[in-house]
Amino acid sequence: MSIIVKHAALHQLVQQPLNNEESKHISFKTNLRETLLPLSTNVEQLMLTLHQVYQSRSINYGIFRESSPFANQLNKWLSKEESFLTFSCNNATLLAKVLAEYSFAHSGTIFMCHYNYLATDYLFIAILNSRSSMLVDDELNIQLTQYLDMAQFEIACRINLTDLQNHAHSKRYLTFLKGRIGYKVSEFFMCYLDAAEGLNPKAQNQSLLQAIQDYCETNNLSNAQVVEVKNQAFEYCQTQLKNNEDIQITELSAQLPTLNQHSFDNFTQNNEKYDLEESFPPVRNSLKKLTKYSGYGKGINISFDANLLHNRVEWDKENDRLIINELPPNLRNQLERIKH
Repeated sequence: MSIIVKHAALHQLVQQPLNNEESKHISFKTNLRETLLPLSTNVEQLMLTLHQVYQSRSINYGIFRESSPFANQLNKWLSKEESFLTFSCNNATLLAKVLAEYSFAHSGTIFMCHYNYLATDYLFIAILNSRSSMLVDDELNIQLTQYLDMAQFEIACRINLTDLQNHAHSKRYLTFLKGRIGYKVSEFFMCYLDAAEGLNPKAQNQSLLQAIQDYCETNNLSNAQVVEVKNQAFEYCQTQLKNNEDIQITELSAQLPTLNQHSFDNFTQNNEKYDLEESFPPVRNSLKKLTKYSGYGKGINISFDANLLHNRVEWDKENDRLIINELPPNLRNQLERIKH
């Protein structure tokens, strides 16, 4: 795995003490570095670690609004009207101003990096926390040291510069962490970047499931055939999920049967209600619905494989009930221990 760092900047975000006990507004002082970080193997290793952590985290997608001050500054840098250092300083100040409005705000190190990975240029921005630890020096004395916590950062965003510049209608060039703090992290990034919602992977996956169901129903497939088509779709999507790769509609279509001389990708393209992107990330919980029926409510939680319907599981629609044949042994054992 190769990362090429092109520009890197560090600035400090220092939370200021409140003026009085009743004050609710946090304020920050930004200590701005006067030069870019010298490029080195240490800087590349730092960015590689952050890249790998970011890739493994849950993200939201966005697009810049026309009024975005951040996008305006970004365009000035990309058009070489401003240096990367000037861009980083201006946006560190903007970040501090917006972050002060949120209760989860805290001091930290602002890291901004322009890097290339697999022929794609990215801009990465994160606030990294400092942690304390102990080390043994050359004279075998114990010393207290500070280090950057690169595994637990919560505030980070990334702009795919290649996608932004080459695809005018892209809905996925801007991403940011969902964070463990909840919806306020997303709210902060939407405000800081002046962004609107972009690609919605959950909605895309749900629309895909509906398209597959309609594809089967439109072609009058039997229940067994529907199960087979959904299993084929599930296997492909699961492979993409395991490999951390997007669902590609053309690739998925190649895995599914052509019905009445129409392929699945043609079927979705000819119906605007699905509004499917050419590719999008798989969502595990949504994909389960391809091969399982499940539901819960009023103290009941039921889940079973789709191929069991009309077999071990029968649906009595008129009486609104399921009949389950051959109960799972562990459930049957629990029921048999009940004292009547």
